[in-house]
Amino acid sequence: MTNSDNLSGAAPASSSAGASNAVPSNAVPSNAVPPSTVPAGEVPAGAAGSSMGGANVVIGLDIGGTKTRGVRFEHGEPVADESVGSANVQNVSGAEAAAHLAELFAKIGQGPVAQVYAGAGGIDTDEDAAALAALIEPHAPGARITVVHDSRLLLAAGGASTGVAVIAGTGSAAWGTNGDGAEARAGGWGYLLGDEGSGYWLGREAVRHSLRRMNQGQEPDELTRALLDSCRTDDPNKLIALFHSPETGRRFWAQQARLVVEAADAGHSVSRDLIDQAGKDLAEMAAQVLQQLGLDGPVILGSGLGMNVVRLQESFRKHLAAAGVSDVRILEQDPVFGVPLLVRDQP
Repeated sequence: MTNSDNLSGAAPASSSAGASNAVPSNAVPSNAVPPSTVPAGEVPAGAAGSSMGGANVVIGLDIGGTKTRGVRFEHGEPVADESVGSANVQNVSGAEAAAHLAELFAKIGQGPVAQVYAGAGGIDTDEDAAALAALIEPHAPGARITVVHDSRLLLAAGGASTGVAVIAGTGSAAWGTNGDGAEARAGGWGYLLGDEGSGYWLGREAVRHSLRRMNQGQEPDELTRALLDSCRTDDPNKLIALFHSPETGRRFWAQQARLVVEAADAGHSVSRDLIDQAGKDLAEMAAQVLQQLGLDGPVILGSGLGMNVVRLQESFRKHLAAAGVSDVRILEQDPVFGVPLLVRDQP
């Protein structure tokens, strides 16, 4: 058994896909999700991390759809910071994920380590957490391994212990917790079922826009021309096969979001509408979680799009303001730097 704590807050894998999690009626609102804090294993006394000089060493991992970032913390302070390819098995093979983790730990994991605290997208069940912990364990023998959904890192990196974290990166999700320890989530279903407001969603919508114009007999506009150039083709019709090709994938199309942002900044009305819709979708996820938890805020927006696209931030704030939410913040440091706070506050 791996020394892992699954704090995903998700229903067990044996639950039906559409089932909601049961909550004691006197604990939290009926539609909130209770925290899952039952560890799958414990660090034995005298483990390497605690007895060989590594008691104050923590490795923080932020495992995204495009890259894995690892930071080595000693006494709560970052001393090493490296990035490698994605170790998220929803985006790469298990062999690729293992290779990227091996590369990362070779750079930052030398010597005894007390704990590895990893946040990753797609951590929805105990089995998800255990699978990722099993990939990490060989690189940190004897360490406590904690695997959570990456939105938890984001909230902590914003300096908040309660509130709602909204991820707007390759994918999208909202997660929050209140002072009673209840948790709730919106989205985070993956690119085939959701990811509204994400980089992938914007890239896909750029393709759909281009194909729609083609079907209507219209010439490519500035967004379509930029997309065709990026895809190294001159025919919008070829986008169909390219989109479904195994040579492209979620990460490739998420990277095309930059074309929508650039076109919007240049005055392209459809691109502006797409970014506004992305902000609205993200705001609706945040508002849902706030309502479930009985919170007024804060709402913290982070990840690649959320931290860097001003137009998206403005739309997000606008739509939350319309819902009566004013405590909206943009993350100013990467989510992995929330790990020391999470380690400090863990049971």
